[in-house]
Amino acid sequence: MKNRLIVAAAAGLVMASTMTGCRPVADAVGDTHSTLYTGHSGGAYAPKNTAKYDLENQAKFVLLDYDTQRSVTCSGLQERVMEDGRFQVSANIRNRQNRRIEVQVNCVFKDEQGFPTGDETPFQTLILSENAQEGVQFLSINNKARRYTIRIRQTR
Repeated sequence: MKNRLIVAAAAGLVMASTMTGCRPVADAVGDTHSTLYTGHSGGAYAPKNTAKYDLENQAKFVLLDYDTQRSVTCSGLQERVMEDGRFQVSANIRNRQNRRIEVQVNCVFKDEQGFPTGDETPFQTLILSENAQEGVQFLSINNKARRYTIRIRQTR
């Protein structure tokens, strides 16, 4: 029964491929079974959803989990290039909640095209009182940095 079904499906695909210009199953790379189910005979695939979940590539300030998204915001960023070419970033981190929270913050320095320069600061703990605002500063260790992303997550 299964063999008849596969043969009938293969015959249908061969007929459909001659009408639509698709490659016949006999010419497919791989076995007939996978070609029948996937509809794709192999080769290269184009990437999908390349702009989905890539906020760190675009934004200067990101929150890495849901709880920090609800309770933390950045009320200001300041950038400057030091005399020796290193990049300095200052951020005002604000607690939006009416309770004390503890978060971790770090900075990834990037070059002009957005690629990391290998200069990522370690996560440091930041304790924010109720509705308080604290300033944090980051300084790159080399002179390649021109962009950055400040990341905040819950304390682990």
